[in-house]
Amino acid sequence: MYKKYVLALVLFNLVIILAAVNVAELKINHIMTTPAFKMNMEIALAPEVRTSYKRISETVSSGQRVINYCLLQEPEVIILSQEDYEVLLRIVEAEAGGEDTEGKMMVAGVVLNRVANENFPDTVKDVVFQRENGTAQFSPVYSGRYDRVVVSEDTIEAVNRVLAGEDLSEGALFFVSRRYAASNKVRWFDEHLTFLFSHGGHEFFH
Repeated sequence: MYKKYVLALVLFNLVIILAAVNVAELKINHIMTTPAFKMNMEIALAPEVRTSYKRISETVSSGQRVINYCLLQEPEVIILSQEDYEVLLRIVEAEAGGEDTEGKMMVAGVVLNRVANENFPDTVKDVVFQRENGTAQFSPVYSGRYDRVVVSEDTIEAVNRVLAGEDLSEGALFFVSRRYAASNKVRWFDEHLTFLFSHGGHEFFH
């Protein structure tokens, strides 16, 4: 009698356990088929390089961990023709050959900002050789220094970095070396343009 009671009790508990397992399995299957679960699994399993996402973890009051994803903006790469590239190298060398890498990058940035601005020509070559009332916009073009320079490795690096998306120019469209420029030219800069910053021997304006 005692053995029958124990056996019945064991069988009853086994039935309860199997039922609980089946219910849990049904819940798991249901969760796995939901769009939210699939999306989270795709994000979790996707390689970091392919997603280009930055994960930011935040702790909320409930104690749950919330994962947010924000798209990282890729730098804009600028592609020039070979002719425009060589013109850019030479004008940067002529204007900023004595500056550090950042100073050269800023001068290159001004040239490219003009190309992108509707008030200036559409190519590097046309910007560099533009004349206003017969006067060259860049003094090395007028003086002939543009034709005499030897482009350095540092200038090549500076220009390449700008073309790869590094922009230190803050949108500047003009620059001047107050030390070497004529006083009337400097006065025009001060009276008609907005000063942005100075670096090395140049002041940059918009």
